[in-house]
Amino acid sequence: MPPNPGVTSARLVAAAERLFAERGIEGVSLREINAAAGQRNTTALQYHFGDRSGLLRAVLAKHQPEIEARRHQLLDEYESRGELPPAEARRALAAALVRPMAAKLADADGGRAFLRIMEQLVHRADLSALRARQADPGFSIDRWRELVAPLLPGVAVRRLHQRFMAIRVTYVELARRAGEPERGDDRLFTSHLIDVVSAVLATEVSAETARLLGERDGAGVNESPSRRRG
Repeated sequence: MPPNPGVTSARLVAAAERLFAERGIEGVSLREINAAAGQRNTTALQYHFGDRSGLLRAVLAKHQPEIEARRHQLLDEYESRGELPPAEARRALAAALVRPMAAKLADADGGRAFLRIMEQLVHRADLSALRARQADPGFSIDRWRELVAPLLPGVAVRRLHQRFMAIRVTYVELARRAGEPERGDDRLFTSHLIDVVSAVLATEVSAETARLLGERDGAGVNESPSRRRG
């Protein structure tokens, strides 16, 4: 029987997410991924995905729709509750950021590998890999950022990138958990991570930080474009 293209594609994605997680996105060759997927045809990967970027997009596309749908649902629930006390609002938004990703800890079909890949992407120079659907006005991280902004001091949004810090903490901690032996229950871990992200969002700008920002402005030091990610 001729090979099933859908089965071949799924095997390549599964091999890629495992090897990307274990050895890094740039640390494994396409030939190795092809072999790990059991493909004798050395051009199978290029045929299905074109190149490494295409394969990475396929890995993200396998998991992101579920995360997007769940986050939008949580954000809908948040908006339906009307104005909340700041502490309650921050925790609700922290939960909307964390819970859809944390659910991947229990996803036996590559979910834990996906979380480890996402940590690699969040450390890159910009968020382009994370924003694979940036052209879609419904991209949930953009919606989350807009809802969080009114809860933060202006300088925390424009200059200190507090929202990006919350995103980075989320991805780093989830990847750390995903790299550990599986446990039967991640509820306590998830709830505590939501607490931590809430605390990041609640961080006040100290007098010292404000003074140092002022000194930097006075010295004419500009932020590099790669830091404008809040």
